[in-house]
Parts: sequence; C-alpha cells; structure tokens
Amino acid sequence: MSAPPSGIRHIVVPGRHHLLTRFQADYLRKLLAGEERDEDGDPIAVADDAVVVWAVTSANHAATRRNPFPAHRREAAIEILAHVERMPSIVVPVVDVAPTPRFAEITLKEISYATSERVSPTPATAIVATSTPQVADLYRALGYRIAPMERGHPASPATPWQLLDDLMSGSDAWRTAVHPATLDIVDRYALADQARRIAADPVIGDERGLTRTRDYRTYSRAFEDAAERKWAQARPWVVSGRIADLGCATGAMLELAARDPALAESDLIGVEVAPDLFAQCEHKKSEGAFANPNTFFYRRNILAGRLFPDRSIATTMSFALTHEIYSYGEGMPSLRAFAGAIADHTMPGGVWINSDVCGPADADRLVRLRMRDGDVTTPARELSGSNDEIAAYLDALPVGSRVAQFAQDFTTLSGTPWEYEVCDERTIRLRLGDAMEFLETVSYTRNWLSEMHERFCALSWSDWQELVASVGLEIDERSGPWRNDWLVENRFAPAASLTDLEGAPLPWPDTHVLLAARRPLDA
Repeated sequence: MSAPPSGIRHIVVPGRHHLLTRFQADYLRKLLAGEERDEDGDPIAVADDAVVVWAVTSANHAATRRNPFPAHRREAAIEILAHVERMPSIVVPVVDVAPTPRFAEITLKEISYATSERVSPTPATAIVATSTPQVADLYRALGYRIAPMERGHPASPATPWQLLDDLMSGSDAWRTAVHPATLDIVDRYALADQARRIAADPVIGDERGLTRTRDYRTYSRAFEDAAERKWAQARPWVVSGRIADLGCATGAMLELAARDPALAESDLIGVEVAPDLFAQCEHKKSEGAFANPNTFFYRRNILAGRLFPDRSIATTMSFALTHEIYSYGEGMPSLRAFAGAIADHTMPGGVWINSDVCGPADADRLVRLRMRDGDVTTPARELSGSNDEIAAYLDALPVGSRVAQFAQDFTTLSGTPWEYEVCDERTIRLRLGDAMEFLETVSYTRNWLSEMHERFCALSWSDWQELVASVGLEIDERSGPWRNDWLVENRFAPAASLTDLEGAPLPWPDTHVLLAARRPLDA
C-alpha cells in the first residue's frame, strides 16, 4: 500500500512501554526522517509535521508480573525521551480490556477520543510501529502498514519485553540497552527492586490478581453485602489510631469505619493486591465515599515486604484473607511470615483482628458423606470456556455428581490431594477435613476454577492458637472458632448428611474463626 503524497502524519507505537530502548529512539528518529522501510520493504514517506503517538496499553495495571510499573512512570519516561531526542510525541494511556480481536480498533479509538479527534489515525495517514507479530496482525487487518522495528532487523536488537524479563530475573544486562530516560525513571523510583519483588511474589499473578479465572464483579458484590456484618464483628476490638485493613477488597469496611465518630481522628489504611478491587477503592475515595478524610489506599501484597514501620499500627484487620495467603503462598511458611509481619508492626496494646474460615478440630477422623442426590461416580471432565459456561455445566449437576470433578480440580489447582472411597452411588468415605473442604467450596460454581486453588480447612483452632503464640501475640479470651449455621441450613444439610463409619449422625463442625490477638503493653 503506497503512502499518500503528503506522507505519514502519525506513527502509532502501541505497547506497555515499561522499558524504552536506545534502538527504539534511533529507529523512530530515522523513521521520522523518512529513512526506514515498512515490513514489505517499501519506503515510508513521512510528513514534516509527523508525530509519534505512544499508546501505553494496560495503563490501569501495575504491580503484576506482566505490568510491574505503573502507567504514570512509563509515561514520564516517554516524555523525557521525547524531550531529549526532540521527538514530536503524544502519549495516550489505554486501559486494559478483556481479550478481543478488536483491540487494535479500540486502541485507535482511544487515541482519537483522548486527543479530541485532533489525532485520528487512518490507514492513509498513519503507520504502526511494532515488532510483535500478533499486534501487527491486528493492525494489518485494519489496513495499516507496519514498521517492524526490532523484528527482522539485521542488528537483532533485544525487544523491550526481553529486557524487562532480564530486569525481573535479577540481571543488570538490560541497563546497557535501555534509553537514558528509562534509566532515570527506573533508578529514581527504585522500579527494578519493585519489579523483582513482584517476580518473586507467590501471590501476585501475571495479570489481574490471584488467578486468571476470578470474576471480581462477583467478589465485589459479596464484599459489599458482608461489610456490615464483618464490621460488627471487628468493632468491639478496634483500637483507635492507625487502622489497617489488609485485603480490604472494595474498601466497604473502611467506609463504615470512616462514619464512626469515635474513630474520626484515626488514619484508615486499606491495602489490596487485586487491581480491579483497588481501582474501586480509589474510585469510591474520589467520589467522597469516606467520611474520614484520613483514608488511604495502597496496592501492595504484604508478603512482598514490610508494609509499615515496627510498632506503628494500632489495629490490623484481615477478613477472608489468611486462607488465600496459605493457598497462594507456600502454606504455613507464608502464613507465619504474614503473622510475623503483623506482630512486628503492631504497637503495644494494639490488636490484630482476623476472621476467616476454619477447619474442624478432628480433621483426620474418617467419616461418611451421603449425598442427597446425584451420583458420586459421575466422571470428571476437563473444564474450559467462560466462567458462565463452566457454572452452567456444574449447576446442571446435582452436588453428589460433582465429587469426581472436585477431586480432579482441587487436587490439580490447590496442589493438595483430596482422596475418597466410594461406598455406593450416593456415599463416600473420607477425612472429616476433606468432607468440609468439599462442602464449603462445591457451591461456588461461578468462580469454580479460581476457588479450586483455595484451602478452607487447612488450619483448626488449635493451629491458630499455636501460630499466634509463635509470633509473640496474646489471644483475647473472647476469640475462638464458630459454626456458620446459615451454611449448615442452606448449603451443607441440603446437599449431604454427615455420619461416622457406623452410620450415626455427626454434628456439623466449626467453619470459621474470629480471632483478636494483642501485643502486650510491656512487649
């Protein structure tokens, strides 16, 4: 496709742009001067007033393995490069969207809208500079010419993504290839150290949080609905001062805390690792949802390093978080590190309030679980498709017919064996802890592949007592395990009956723990 007589006016450079390279700067300089050719070998005629349009994709993502740097740092490096290289440039942030073959079209529309249509690239006026074949395919399908940049270049320059891999692996080889603008930003804000912590973090994933399959819309609604109940549990133990909610989700509990006149002088600090949930916290704050102006949010995983100085926090709250640390981390070592970090940052007289699931006291006891309906011999299959499609398949199965599916998926995704013996088409023989693991999770069909990573019954109350003592905190005597009778009446009993091996009915065990642990005043 030949260029119009006036030449190309817009050079669109889509990418995440974590690291800008010396090669990129040199290539774009030559392209602006009309010295480069497109992927077909044809000369690229460029207009005198041509502008480089940097489309910074995944602009709403940060602190993940795929996007370790926040967009504003990436944009700052581009602006510095444009200034020192005297390269006419426009930077357009592009938020992440669900995978779609229309991503190139969406990016082009973002450019147009962001510039009030002052820059509206078309195949006649723009060329796309990218070395990524999949990205080139999307723009080529829309009729755009492609400037291949690193791809096929005789010097075989490293791509920015390859250099980012080097950085995150701990190598310093990337430093010689990146542009000074990038070095300035990375060094000034210690971004290399941050990226390496993210790469080593067992909790933070490549994209959006804990698992690729988690639907955060569902979780958001659940957190909002449960906020008042959770705050009512926590409030009797809360010590005013600096109050931190770890794994704060949508900030709903802090929203309630912010309305409490007795906490008006307290700092309320929310910490959340999932970008979708963190974004909701920031949005709510911008709308004035928090009556206490001293409300702050940070996107961080506590396992990546210390969050707060020693003995600086009056109250730490963690609700429905510790089982995720156990499940996505390294089990007890990760949970001990978490508890130790909380103990370190808790001030004398301060408190850690933890509410989460809890395993039965006699988890190894062998029991029988007799299903109300279904067939426990129903074979498992490999699940694929959207969350909606998976949920539709599972919801069509009686709970008893999900046994083999649970055994397969839970064992694979949690890394924990789940063993059972078939007694008849309705009954299985297994450990009490495994029976409760099944019953507490099997109804979460909407997020099935995400939930299968998680262990709900890994710790009993005695395990919690030992853990808290090991980090030097003292458990309030009002703490302890409890049974959620709503689950019994609405989930457990309608699905199955629990008996000993002789068939005698057994009471349903504890399902949750509410724990308040204090640092002694003299410690």
